[in-house]
Formats: sequence, structure tokens, C-alpha cells
Amino acid sequence: MPQTSYLKHFALEQSDMRIPLAREGYPFILASIFVTIIIWSLGMRGLSYISFGITIFIVSFFRDPERQIPSRDDSIVSPADGKIIIAQKVTEDRIGDRFKICPQETIKISIFMNVFNVHVNRVPASGKVLGVFYNPGKFFSADKDKASLENEQNAVLIEAKNGKKFIVNQIAGLIARRIVCYTKQGNIVEKGKRFGMIRFGSRLDVYLPVDCKIKVALGDKVRAGSSILAYW
Repeated sequence: MPQTSYLKHFALEQSDMRIPLAREGYPFILASIFVTIIIWSLGMRGLSYISFGITIFIVSFFRDPERQIPSRDDSIVSPADGKIIIAQKVTEDRIGDRFKICPQETIKISIFMNVFNVHVNRVPASGKVLGVFYNPGKFFSADKDKASLENEQNAVLIEAKNGKKFIVNQIAGLIARRIVCYTKQGNIVEKGKRFGMIRFGSRLDVYLPVDCKIKVALGDKVRAGSSILAYW
């Protein structure tokens, strides 16, 4: 292969390669590495080991592995890694009522993410973003019921390809202090693709039409983009 062709081929291969870390993590990772090097250079070995351990934790927190997305068009996938803490029909929830995705009741599925879970969020089903609604709030533990009502949160309203509407609500937790959302009103989103993340422990609530078939139960462990929450 001529050298120019080889270099072009190599460049194309490199463009397809992806470091499995969320880009929001780079400042934290680099800062932690820098501090560790400084501490080590000052001869404080014990403290440098602790700093190195913190660096490993930060790298682990911002990991962003690829996922196998279910191919069935009627599948609705989990937007987050974590544990199912709510999976039921609700009638009184403020978010569901506000966006009126169902006249009387809706299905609410809540996923709690601890600090050891992957925190990159993915789109549950393909469609068009009708709106993104940020609400400042408090920072209760994300596994508590009142977190859905009082914590800082960011709701993304999406109309699926079948015309049905659903909501993905990012909720900050006791430790989380930063909700990141890449998408905005009018965007076309694809099932399983990344749309945001929440830093350092949090929760996601998904609101679906009441005629969806729930495929998860309390206590189930799910993975963003690959675990099926429900079917249309």
C-alpha cells in the first residue's frame, strides 16, 4: 500500500476509535492526575497513594462503554445504569400531570444510580424532542420519593415515531450537583444514543403512556441503552 494511502487509511481508522470516557470527565481526571504527580514529587508517598486511588475512582465514574442496542422498534430501553426503585402506574405525579402525556395516569419507572454506576444517559426511544425543561431545586437523596418533586431536575419531553409522548427526567441527588443535557427542542434523537449525564450519584424517572407493557420490576438492575424497560 502506498504511504499516502496507508496514512489516509490509518486516519480513517483513528477517527472511528473512541476513548470510553465521557468528555465531561476530562477536567476532573486531568486535575486529579496533576495533583497526584505533585504530591508524589514532594515525597508524600502515603498521600499520593490515596490521591491515585481517587483518580482511579474518577476515571471509573466517567467511563462510557459502548452498548448493544435492542433492534425491536417497539422496545423502550433504560436511559441509565442502576436499580429499579419504582415501576408502576401513577396518577398524582407532578411531572406526568404537567406534560399531560396521559389524561389520567401514566407509567413511572425510576432508576437509581449509585456512584459506582455508569452515569452517561441514553435515549429510551427514537423520536423528536418537543422540549427540555430545567427546574432548580434541592438535593435530597435520589432514592427518596420526594426527590421527584423537590430536587433539581431536567425533563426531556419526546414524541416517539409512533406519535406517543414520553418523558425522561434527570434528577440530581444528595451528592450530584451537575445535570448535563446535550439535546434541545427540535432535535431528532435515536434510541440508545447518549443525551446527557449526571455527575456523582443521581436518578432518572421515565414516564410512559399507560398502555405500555412494563418489563422490569422493583430491584432489577438495568444498563443504559441495552436493558428493555417496556414495550409500546
